Amino acid sequence: MKDYIEQRVIAIANYIVENDATVRCAARVFGVSKSTVHKDCAERLPELNAGLASQVRKVLDMNKSERHIRGGLATKEKYAHKN
Repeated sequence: MKDYIEQRVIAIANYIVENDATVRCAARVFGVSKSTVHKDCAERLPELNAGLASQVRKVLDMNKSERHIRGGLATKEKYAHKN
């Protein structure tokens, strides 16, 4: 794996853990696609740092379990401003 990819993987992982960030948010901050962030966290990170990978997995699992709530709130907000 190239050095710049390793650096990006670690930087994205640290950002997600420190900010409880979603994949979408991390992708926006680092200027990469959601697919790249997901691949970095799911495939590349465990090879580089297993401890950090487990922390990231916990944050991403929490975000996944809460996403239906965030989606409902976003819809509620959307229609509240329409009226």
